[in-house]
Amino acid sequence: MSGYVYILVWIAACYLITNTVRPIHKERTCGAWEYRYDFKWALIIFLPIVVWCSLRTNFGDTEAYRKSFLELPGAFSSLFSYVPTIEKDKGFTALSIIIKSIIGNSDIFYFFIIAAIQGLCLVIVYRKYSCNYLMSIFLFIASTDYLSWMFNGMRQFLAAALLFTAIGLILSKRYTLAIIVTLLVSTIHGSALLMIPMIFIVQGKAWNKKTLLFILGVILAIVFVDQFTNILSEAIVDTQYDDLLTNGIWENDDGTSMFRVLVYAVPTLLSLVGRRIILKENNHVINLCTNMSILSTGLYIVSMFTSGIYIGRLPIYFSLYNYILLPWEIENIFTKKSADIMYLLTIAAYLLFYYLQMHMAWNLI
Repeated sequence: MSGYVYILVWIAACYLITNTVRPIHKERTCGAWEYRYDFKWALIIFLPIVVWCSLRTNFGDTEAYRKSFLELPGAFSSLFSYVPTIEKDKGFTALSIIIKSIIGNSDIFYFFIIAAIQGLCLVIVYRKYSCNYLMSIFLFIASTDYLSWMFNGMRQFLAAALLFTAIGLILSKRYTLAIIVTLLVSTIHGSALLMIPMIFIVQGKAWNKKTLLFILGVILAIVFVDQFTNILSEAIVDTQYDDLLTNGIWENDDGTSMFRVLVYAVPTLLSLVGRRIILKENNHVINLCTNMSILSTGLYIVSMFTSGIYIGRLPIYFSLYNYILLPWEIENIFTKKSADIMYLLTIAAYLLFYYLQMHMAWNLI
């Protein structure tokens, strides 16, 4: 079996171990007592992904990142002379130089450190806020996000993962600090600036007027797709994505596949079905996750009609919240018996998607 299958076997093994050892305890989260995984066990569950990520070869942007890292100066003293010569994402370059000054020219350790930071961000948030941590990690894997981002677009995902840990700032409405964090993270990947207006849109109850206006904007973007595409092509000039224009990628980009969009839209659709229950519970975390899910689905729909490479990369800032939302929906919208069936159906559906994506689309298994 390949590593792409072994990682799913590992998650299944963790499920069996968890049911046997029960490394779960009660702790206070958002003002309520909840059952949560022990932090060490939560780390162990995610560790194989980090290790595998550090050992990857020739997947996606890996070689480009490796070449870029090896060409960086290795002395900390060069930080202040080299970084100013970089036009975009100076924060990522600075971080890479700092890492290289510590570990030397080892690209394996470099990938390990970046993946460890990303993984730690996910572990912290999912362990604290998800009602089913292991299911959240399974969804992250079976959705192929771990490959699309940790093995491929690691610079943008580093920004997305760091902003994901700012969920507490958003929940507590500490806007100034949240914006400062976003501005700092945007030095790693400029697309992180998208989060600043979204911080305010996602506040409030699920499916509120602001999210409905966002949906209206999505509909208008689709109706006037030609004009919207022209605006996009102008917007990406002198950004991280301007190579899409110079290399002719933009013209050949046929958008995100409908199948992938449908998969990412499932939590949003379930939230619409269970809207009455979500509003009744008025759980601030779930309200936030629902609104984030709506933003994610909206952007994915737009990317289906415009650019999968540009617009299709933006929802990662919001789709990570889906893996908190979906387990909660299963456990709270449905009865206990129905929830067990829904868990099985969800696992089966995501495994099917994983197989189709890995075998049919990417030819990896």
